[in-house]
Amino acid sequence: MLGLNEIREKYLSFFESKEHKRLPSFSLIPESDATLLLINSGMAPMKPFFSGEATPPAKRVTTCQKCVRVIDIERVGKTDRHCTFFEMLGHFSFGDYFKREALTWTWEFFTEVMGIDPERLYCSVYLEDDEAYDIWVKEIGVPESRMVRLGKEDNFWEIGAGPCGPSSEIYFDRGAEYGCGSPDCKPGCDCDRFVEIGNNVFTQFNNDGEGNYTPLKQKNIDFGMGLERLACIVQGVPNVFEVDTITRIRRRVSELAGMEYGQGEQSDMSLRVVADHIRSTVMLISDGVQPSNEKRGYVLRRLLRRAARHGRLLGITKPFLCDLAATVIEESAAAYPELRQRAERIQTIIRLEEERFLKTIDAGLSLLREEIAKVEGRVFGGEAAFMLYDTFGFPPDLTLEILEEEGLTLDRERFDELMAEQRRRARDARAELTVSGWSTVDLGLAREVTSEFVGYDTLSCEATVLAAGEGFMVLDRTPFYAESGGQCADTGVIAGEGGTLRIEGVKKLPDGKILHIGETEGDFLPGQTVTASVDAERRAAVMRAHSATHLLQKALRDLLGDHVEQAGSQVEPDRLRFDYTHFTALTPEQIAQINTEVNRRILAGYPIKVETMPPEEAKAKGAMALFSEKYGAVVRVVSMGDYSMELCGGTHLGNTAMAGSFRVLSESSIAAGVRRVEAVTGLAALELFDTSESRLRSAAAALKATPSDLAEKAAALVSEHRRLQKEAAQLQQKLAGGFIDGLLRSAREVNGFTLITARNPDAASLRQTCEMLRDKNPGGVCVLYADEGGKLTFCAVSGADAVKRGIKAGDVVKTVCAICGGSGGGRPDIAMGGGTNAERFDEAVEAVVKTLDSIQ
Repeated sequence: MLGLNEIREKYLSFFESKEHKRLPSFSLIPESDATLLLINSGMAPMKPFFSGEATPPAKRVTTCQKCVRVIDIERVGKTDRHCTFFEMLGHFSFGDYFKREALTWTWEFFTEVMGIDPERLYCSVYLEDDEAYDIWVKEIGVPESRMVRLGKEDNFWEIGAGPCGPSSEIYFDRGAEYGCGSPDCKPGCDCDRFVEIGNNVFTQFNNDGEGNYTPLKQKNIDFGMGLERLACIVQGVPNVFEVDTITRIRRRVSELAGMEYGQGEQSDMSLRVVADHIRSTVMLISDGVQPSNEKRGYVLRRLLRRAARHGRLLGITKPFLCDLAATVIEESAAAYPELRQRAERIQTIIRLEEERFLKTIDAGLSLLREEIAKVEGRVFGGEAAFMLYDTFGFPPDLTLEILEEEGLTLDRERFDELMAEQRRRARDARAELTVSGWSTVDLGLAREVTSEFVGYDTLSCEATVLAAGEGFMVLDRTPFYAESGGQCADTGVIAGEGGTLRIEGVKKLPDGKILHIGETEGDFLPGQTVTASVDAERRAAVMRAHSATHLLQKALRDLLGDHVEQAGSQVEPDRLRFDYTHFTALTPEQIAQINTEVNRRILAGYPIKVETMPPEEAKAKGAMALFSEKYGAVVRVVSMGDYSMELCGGTHLGNTAMAGSFRVLSESSIAAGVRRVEAVTGLAALELFDTSESRLRSAAAALKATPSDLAEKAAALVSEHRRLQKEAAQLQQKLAGGFIDGLLRSAREVNGFTLITARNPDAASLRQTCEMLRDKNPGGVCVLYADEGGKLTFCAVSGADAVKRGIKAGDVVKTVCAICGGSGGGRPDIAMGGGTNAERFDEAVEAVVKTLDSIQ
């Protein structure tokens, strides 16, 4: 029997033999496609090649593409075919071969390479596609009895205006036992008999959006086939969860749960869910997705938490997904070797996320059960669901899933209202922290009037005032950089005959106007000519920090791995803050490596070059980009020698050497899976070095040493301090021993009990002294107190024999403390308390004596 991994290789090798270029799977994170959260089809990464936006690496291409699709996540485990992770086999022709070759090779692969019985294969074509029909029947030899013509709904691919065309699908006949029994049952029927296993799309027309179709000059082939579905056919198994690789993952879940597959419908569903979701989880993390509460990070978090919950339903109480990930990696590493390279990171992220979730799930489930118990009817309140999410962080999708299991529905309208209110409050709070309120100010300017930024090329220019008022001004052109992309705004002066505006902030408004904010002296009028001058020294310091930030990101990726992505930044004069995706703290050794690497690149004196180009061209050259960023038709690419290349709209140095120096100040965590590095450059770094040297000299002087031998001197002093501490402890122990011996000698006999009462020298040793007396005197009772500034601390102990006779330390200390103005309590053998009146201690002792005398 052919395994899934063998089938994949046979397919790719077959089409390589047909002169196709084999490409590795593209990342699950789409490049330059804002319409997709995650790659969900084999064709998705090929769209730029089909649209002409990019040039394909060859006219014939074949791939096996990783895909994640969560639109039907609730159906995973309940049906035989729904999965969140799957692989799409595909071969593509970009203006090269067309229908004849495509259909002939498809048939050859199925019948000769896979060995599928031709009698069980059926083919469908579009109603009007006689060309494809004739190729199937007259050239390949498929009997007309196994041919089906279907309409646009089934066999014509188009998405609005643009390239489109008919398609031809290949179906496998599973047998009459899977059918509906209708004499008209054939491919296209809704029953389970005929399973589509491959689809050729013939992109040959252009739709003008009005229903008019014209032939394309360049005709393309797009073939897609689910690897897992093909494996079901070849291996003769009824569903994807019994394909060899997934079976081994599912069996590992069974081992961890101590539960066999096939024991029950609910447990089988949970086993399937976990086996599927861990595959998606591993692949997403491998491609750089981090768990979060937004976008693709939320998809990952949802998959991981859903798998963890189904593990709980199977009786697995400890974190287990990290262990299971190792099985996924082992099953898939032959096709995706990067899984082994990234195994440690993948398993660490899974472990941390699962541990974090398990800390909250029990409390959340308990609260949810309490709220469910309060429900009258079948509708669960939106307020309760929102409270669980907002206060306790319980995922709404998990709430919905559990409600469904309980036969309840959620008051979704009320829940959505509360979520919308929360988002509105968050937006309002953010607005209060910014000057975005300026965007609503009526500046008396038409919307199409904008400001030209000239600050890349000059720090001073003449400009015309477009609008001005107390503390603000808009110019037709400006050298002032507006705060954006993490870089702070420039400061400086705008001067004219009417006065000056000392710039404290610069903002770019949504309509393209650049607003200068500051302190006005004098008056300015629209149309007036002014001179805008940026603080050159401050701008240079900002550029030092910004260019160093690019070097830092590259150094982090080289050291930690390509999963490191920018998650935020703040660039100020000679200071920077860089947030990045990573799951563990940097070690002191790693921080030292980062410092060394960045400074090496500064000293290398790389020329810094800025170019403009389309974003596709920039990314093709290897430029780093933010996945969350939306780019226009043209982007700025900042290159630092051959070392770093990033898309960036900020201002930069002309050479890395101009950054001077670099030093990490701190490294910390700011969120799950997000770390922060703060660092200094240039003059701030020199100031840090000067401060450190000054402190070093001061410390050396205090220890009567030189900076060069300070470490040895400090180590010697620490060693001497430890020696003296040890001697002091030994001496204190001897003194304590003498004190205890003295107390034992001073003990008096009361009704067969040995009673010791005294004041202890200090509160710190009070309990320890009493414990030693108890252990040395099994038949004794001891009451000691310490007085520190009028605050009394009491301790009473009863030896083992005294406790047997009925004297409990807890009762003794209550008696003593009550007389001395306090209270206390504890165990039968030792108890503590407090009081305020030491003068009544003798009276308290007499009360204890009476108690001892009363014992028979």
